[in-house]
Amino acid sequence: MRIGELSERTGTSRRLLRYYEEQGLIAAARGANGYREFDERFVDRVLQIRGLLDAGLPTRIIKQILPCLDKPRTIYFRDATPEMIATLRHERDRMTERIRFLTHNRDAIGEYLDAVLDYDRGGAPADGGGAGGRGADGEGGGAASPATTAPTTPTAPAAPAGE
Repeated sequence: MRIGELSERTGTSRRLLRYYEEQGLIAAARGANGYREFDERFVDRVLQIRGLLDAGLPTRIIKQILPCLDKPRTIYFRDATPEMIATLRHERDRMTERIRFLTHNRDAIGEYLDAVLDYDRGGAPADGGGAGGRGADGEGGGAASPATTAPTTPTAPAAPAGE
């Protein structure tokens, strides 16, 4: 497929795909006309790269761990410098903490949504109290109940123990 199709299928700009190619994260064959031709497997590869970049990994680390994401996995032990191992541990721990926060927030939003939907169906508020209900005009009718208060998010993850 050409770069335009890869761009459309992954939601990644052509410019960014060329950057990934320049960084050695993806590789294109060249057609007789000079156009880039990407293999089908690069759709998943680009999505993996985007996910790793969104998680905060730099491209130099992504380049080293991409072979580990393939099936079958290919791991190059000679690339595993002490700096890389420390970086990977740090990034893994940071991602684990981020997942914990995201899971907490997802669950809080789910509880809030359930309470709102129960209320909209005419059910009693989740906390059993009447405060915080909507008036006839849809506006808030008083103090919000605990079940309908927006969740709070910790501002910074705690440092991982033992690192």
